[in-house]
Amino acid sequence: MDPILPSPVPVLFGQSLLIGLSIAAPVGQIGLLAIQRTLDHGRPAGLATGLGAAFADAVYGAIGAFGITGLVAWLLSLKLWLGLFGGGFLLWLAWRIATKPVMRSLGGPPPRSTLLRYVAGTFVLTMSNPTTILSFMAVFGALAGRAPSASPWVMVVGVLVGSALWWLILSAGVGWLRDRFDGRWQRAVNLCSAALLAGLGLWQLGHLII
Repeated sequence: MDPILPSPVPVLFGQSLLIGLSIAAPVGQIGLLAIQRTLDHGRPAGLATGLGAAFADAVYGAIGAFGITGLVAWLLSLKLWLGLFGGGFLLWLAWRIATKPVMRSLGGPPPRSTLLRYVAGTFVLTMSNPTTILSFMAVFGALAGRAPSASPWVMVVGVLVGSALWWLILSAGVGWLRDRFDGRWQRAVNLCSAALLAGLGLWQLGHLII
């Protein structure tokens, strides 16, 4: 009797989950924002910040999985304007973080409207980097060639779950450390986050000129 092979759908979901996790894990501008907001307002704020990026990763994953080349070309044609918006937005966030006083919410989670604003803000910030689509297309094109025809949605959900899992882990870990940070340390973290965000914003703007 032939051995029972694993179903391609669960395997594909697991591969896509790992892709989403690996894309979210490197600490960039969204990671810095998630850490800073977790320290300021608690785990829900950090998780909401990360989920905005997770939803954007899922959108990019859908574009790559379904091979929507027309949309890819259109987004890449807007690379300059999206890059200017993303770089300017990062500089604005850096200025806000550096100039605002240390905040420490000890009560319940932020209002739902604030959490939704965090989700929307990081979604737009992540979507302002359309060149990410190219990496998604390369990876998802290879996966789709060995997958069943109904698999694109499996890949999209896998990326979303993997990315969201990372933001859950990060916000939980930073939330655990939050109680061990006093105001002085939190101020130092805010200033470091602002400097790094400003550096990323300037790098993104400078990269458009080169």
